[in-house]
Order: sequence, then C-alpha cells, then structure tokens
Amino acid sequence: MLNEIQRQLQAHQQVMTLIERELSVQIAEMTALLTEAFRNGKKLLVMGNGGSAADSQHFVAEIVGRFKLERPALPAVALSTDTSILTAIGNDYGFDSIFSRQVEALATAGDVVVGISTSGNSPNVKKALELARQRGCHTVGLLGKDGGSIKPVCDLALVVPTNDTPRVQEGHITIIHIVCDLVEKGLFQ
Repeated sequence: MLNEIQRQLQAHQQVMTLIERELSVQIAEMTALLTEAFRNGKKLLVMGNGGSAADSQHFVAEIVGRFKLERPALPAVALSTDTSILTAIGNDYGFDSIFSRQVEALATAGDVVVGISTSGNSPNVKKALELARQRGCHTVGLLGKDGGSIKPVCDLALVVPTNDTPRVQEGHITIIHIVCDLVEKGLFQ
C-alpha cells in the first residue's frame, strides 16, 4: 500500500511540474483577464459537470467570499448550482443546454466565462462557451488530456497535460487557487 501511495504522490508532483513548466504563462493571462474584468465591473461565470461542477462552485466561493484577504465580494456565479434551473432546462431543452441557457440569461460582453472539463469534450460546456464567445465574453477552458473539442472555442485554454482524470482535477484546483490568490492581490493589495 505504501508503494501505491508514493506512486500516486509522485504522479501528482510530476503533473504539478508540467503545469509549472507549460502553463505558468496561461495562468498569468487568466489572472490578468479576470482582474481586468472585475476592475471594469464585469462578472465571472463558471461551469462544469460532476467533479468539475464542484470545482466551479469552489472557484466561485473563493471569488464571492474571499480567498485569503478581507475584501469586498466580487461578482461570480457557478452555473451548476441551481437545481431548479438545471432540471427545468434539462427537461425542457435537454442536458446539452443547461449551461448555454444560463449564459444566454446572464452573460454580457466583457464577462469571463470559464468551462471546466477534465476530458475537454463536455458538449454542454462547449455549447455554452460558443454562445459566450458570440456574446462578446472572454472564454477560458480549464481542460485535460489534449483539450478536446472545447479547446478551439476558448480564447484561453489551460490544458493540464495528462490523461489521468484525478491528476487533471488536482491541476485544475491548483490553478484555481493560484488565480484566486493573484486576483485578490492584484485588486486589493
């Protein structure tokens, strides 16, 4: 068992090293994009399915509440949280529309819309990002594997370079924490 624990921790460390080497510039770009959007009175919309839905809620909680600094709340919405909206849209329009209908209702030009997908191939995330882009929003993907079909519809794609879903998820939450920290510091320090 100890060997397996060590193997998994080493796999985690290898992905973190790849993120440092391959995604530091994109993390800085995402931070600058969000900082500028908040300065201009724009909002953040975040979506994902399953564990990525939980990550989208976590991201928004850090932005609306606080990450480390006592500061004013920032405008952000996790599109995966309202069960009445999700079930009504899913029932009336289909699961592939659960996020795009919310983007239609909430997104305005200049907002930042983040789609989280470990596979990079979630049809409902892709559809929402396409609509967000049409509406003049900045589209960001937190993706895994090779970025999948979502990567081309993102203005900025941060692709965690592994096929191992748990390592992709760990990479996403690490990126989210770095961005939250740097956005707070950029706006309030």
